[in-house]
Amino acid sequence: MKKFYILFLIAMNGLLVASCNAGVNEVNIIPRPAALQVMPGSFSLTPKTVINVVAGTDELLPACRFFSALVERSLGIPLEITRGKARGKAINLTVDASLGEEAYTLIARKKSVDITAGSARGIFYAFQTLRQLLPAGVESGEAAPSISIQNVAIEDEPRLAYRGMMLDVARHFFPVEDVKTYIDMLALHKINRFHWHLTDDQGWRIEIKKYPRLTEIGSTRPETVIGKNTGNYDGIPHGGFYTREQIQEVVQYAADRFITVIPEIELPGHALAALAAYPELGCTGGPYNVATWWGVFNEVFCAGNEQTFAFLEGVLEEVIPLFPSEYIHIGGDECPKVRWKACRKCQARIKAEGLADEHELQSYFVQRMERFLNARGKKIIGWDEILEGGISKTATVMSWRGTKGGIEAAKLGNRVVMSPNSHAYFDYYQSKDTKNEPYAIGGFVPLSKVYSLDPTEGLDEQEASMIYGAQANLWTEYISDIRHVQYMTLPRMAALAEVAWTPQSLREYNDFLKRAIVLTNRYKSLGYNFATHLFNQDQ
Repeated sequence: MKKFYILFLIAMNGLLVASCNAGVNEVNIIPRPAALQVMPGSFSLTPKTVINVVAGTDELLPACRFFSALVERSLGIPLEITRGKARGKAINLTVDASLGEEAYTLIARKKSVDITAGSARGIFYAFQTLRQLLPAGVESGEAAPSISIQNVAIEDEPRLAYRGMMLDVARHFFPVEDVKTYIDMLALHKINRFHWHLTDDQGWRIEIKKYPRLTEIGSTRPETVIGKNTGNYDGIPHGGFYTREQIQEVVQYAADRFITVIPEIELPGHALAALAAYPELGCTGGPYNVATWWGVFNEVFCAGNEQTFAFLEGVLEEVIPLFPSEYIHIGGDECPKVRWKACRKCQARIKAEGLADEHELQSYFVQRMERFLNARGKKIIGWDEILEGGISKTATVMSWRGTKGGIEAAKLGNRVVMSPNSHAYFDYYQSKDTKNEPYAIGGFVPLSKVYSLDPTEGLDEQEASMIYGAQANLWTEYISDIRHVQYMTLPRMAALAEVAWTPQSLREYNDFLKRAIVLTNRYKSLGYNFATHLFNQDQ
C-alpha cells in the first residue's frame, strides 16, 4: 500500500488544483474511492483511442473487451486493444503485482488515461470507475463522435475482500438472461460475489445427473399460495431449473466480470423439494410434496440415515466442478429438530457419536459435509445457525440474524460475512408507505439503514480482521420477475457497495445520497427499474 500511495503522489505532483478552478466538472463515483482529486481539463475518448496493455497478460482481455463494448454503443466501433509502451490517445494499462489484487490508480490527463492495478481484477474495477466518468447516455448507446472524460487522479482499494449479493431462485425461478442482468447490476457496483440460492422447500433448481428426480419432481410445485399464507392458491404450476450447460454459461458470464459465483445447496433443513423426489431421505419416509406456501417446515434430511450423506455427497460431486469458487454455501439455517427427536435413526446417531442433543447432531451433520468438501478443495460458508452445537475453525459464518452471530464467530477466530436482516435484507420494504410499494415480505430497510451498516462495529482490531465481507440478500417469496428484483435492489445495492468498499472514515450519508441520485441516471439509461422515493428522506 505504501508503494501505491507513492505512485499516486508522483502522478499528482504538479497537478493538484482546487476543484473550484475553471474547467473542472463535478465527479460522482459509487462506491466512493479511497482518494480522488479532480483536475482541470479532460481526455477525449474517440474511435481512434486504443486500449493499450503496457504490462499484463491475456487475463486483462475480459476487462478490456468489457469497456470496449461499452463505448462501442456510442462511438459505433469497438476500441482497438494493443500492446506496447505507454502512449498518447490511449488508455494505458499496467499490472503491478506489488499492489493489492483489487487496488488501482487511475490518472486521466488530456493526452491519456493511465491505469495501474495489482491484477486484472483491479483493472476491471478501474474500468468501472472510468465508466462512471462517462455520460450516462453511453449506457443506452447515445451516439457521440467523442466522449469527454474529466481529468482526475484516483487511488483506490476495497475495504473488504468479499462484497456480495444473493439472489434466491428457489422460491421463484428466473431465466438465465435475468440472472445475467442481475450479474451486470453487480458489476456496475464493484460487487465481486454472486451468492446463488439454488435449492429450498419450494423448488430445486440445479440439474444433477445422478439424481434426475430432483428436477423431474423437485423443480416444480403444483401451485403457489396467494399472499402471505392465506390458504388460497393460484392453481398455476411454477417450475424451472438450470442445466449443467446453463450453469457453466452463467459462471463464465460472471467470471468475465470478475464475479465469483457461490452456489447454495441447502442442508439439513429447507429440504422438501429434495424429499419430494427422494422420500427415503426423510425421517418419516414421506410422502412429501414440493412446498406451495412459505415458511419453515419440520421435514428435513434425516441425520441418522447413511443414505442421506451418500445422496448429498453425490449431489456435491456434481456441483463442485461447475463452480470454481473456493466456497460452497451449505445453508444450515432454520432446521427444526422435531423429526430428529422422534426419529429412531437420529437418536441412534446421537448416542453412537456421543452427542449431547439435536443441536450437536446438526453440528455433526454440517461438519461431516464440511470434511467431505474440504477433501475436495472446497470450504463451506453457512448461515449463523451453524454456530449452534459447535463449529470448525475453517467454516465461514454468514451472519443474518443481526450481527450477533458474526461477532461471536469473529471472536472465535472464524471468517465472517456480515449480512444482517436489520440492514441487508432487500426483500424488506423500502418505505413506510407500503400501500404504494410492490408487495414485500414485511420489515423496513430504507436506503439510510443499509448505508449505516458498519461490518466491524463492536470488534477490536484482531476480531475486525475476521470480517471477510458484507452481503445483501434478496429472497423471492413475493418477487417473481426481474423488474421487481431491480426495484428492490436499486439503489440499495449502491449503499451496500459503498459499505463494503469505502473506508469507514470517508463514508457520509448526505454525500452518498448526492452521488446516488447521479447514479440513477445511469440506471435509467440501462433500463433498470429502481425506487426513486428513497431520496426523499427515506419516507
